Amino acid sequence: MRRRPLLQKAASGYLRFIGSLRTKQTPPSSPPLPSPVRSTNRLQAATMHGRRHLAASLARALSQAPSRSISSTPSLLQTLDPTPRLQAETPSLGDFAYSVEVGTRKKPLPKPKWMKETIPGGAKYAAIKAKLRELKLHTVCEEARCPNLGECWSGGETGTATATIMILGDTCTRGCRFCNVKTSRTPPPPDPNEPANVAQAIASWGLEYIVITSVDRDDLPDQGSGHFAETVQRLKTLKPDMLIEALVPDFQGDRSCVEKVATSGLHVFAHNIETVEELQRSVRDHRANFKQSMDVLKMAKEYAPPGTLTKTSVMLGCGETPDQVISTMEKVRAAGVDVITFGQYMRPSKRHMPVSEYITPEAFENYRALGVEMGFRYVASGPMVRSSYKAGEFYIKAMIEDDRAKSGAVAESSS
Repeated sequence: MRRRPLLQKAASGYLRFIGSLRTKQTPPSSPPLPSPVRSTNRLQAATMHGRRHLAASLARALSQAPSRSISSTPSLLQTLDPTPRLQAETPSLGDFAYSVEVGTRKKPLPKPKWMKETIPGGAKYAAIKAKLRELKLHTVCEEARCPNLGECWSGGETGTATATIMILGDTCTRGCRFCNVKTSRTPPPPDPNEPANVAQAIASWGLEYIVITSVDRDDLPDQGSGHFAETVQRLKTLKPDMLIEALVPDFQGDRSCVEKVATSGLHVFAHNIETVEELQRSVRDHRANFKQSMDVLKMAKEYAPPGTLTKTSVMLGCGETPDQVISTMEKVRAAGVDVITFGQYMRPSKRHMPVSEYITPEAFENYRALGVEMGFRYVASGPMVRSSYKAGEFYIKAMIEDDRAKSGAVAESSS
């Protein structure tokens, strides 16, 4: 019982039948063609007969057991089956891992009246900007498009000018969904002269408070911790009275990296948890997590000299609930963190995660009051607050108030 001849015979018979229909054309000199209705009915009947003939032939062929001689030969149905081809052409997750664009079709929320940005300006602002361009230095103020850039650089109402310098280049090895800093697996190597250039520039600006931060550098053996420490030490040598805050990445939880920075001579060791514990995976890069960040803050408290403050920051408006915010505050305070800041998340572009909601100034004030009750030494909370927003003013004001309170207590006890 051979299967192939039967299939070939059935197929060739059907082709001959269809061919005969095509060749039966009426010559131009013949009588007029029958009506279109009759021709259509005849063609449909003939086509139906051919289909039945082919179906019967295929049924007889498929009902026969295949011989051993053709058992390894693909059948007609197997040949026509598109599944193997589609499986071979289907892209894997790896084809999309570094080309997924984060966005949403949902109409963005309109900014409320309290989310107003101040246009940068002032003599001190212009001087700082010119010096940055001259030395080819980067600031997170510009890279992250901070809305408070002009107010911080010019000193605001109090005249206390602050700036946040970003070292280790302007390209991050991670890709958090909220951040506007550009990313790459292999960013350019750090400039070995950067610590000296940064220290000289900052010392000449007349700033009272400086924040030194960086992109994540998972590609470096020490993840940039040595660069941090050298920058702080050089700046302390040139300007011993300046207050220095280091806003560092998580260093993948490496103790030696945390210790190197915490013992470099800074006044504030800052590391941001960014959002509540429940939203870490949806907001931050997958290599960051809540526990690792909390461990870094605890290690900093362990290694830093007495009097060194630890600080973290939380964005609101990412989809968190008030209960989640309060729970996160309790865990942060239990880790010994001294300062916490709250600010409104602002979407840098359509490629970043959307704003879930705009938190009211009243709600920010409630979180501030609650943080003070929990025992934080200072809480900065407001829609326009950022991790290092007017850091000098906040820090100095908090310290003055603390010193006055202590002096008052001493005077009372002695009288």
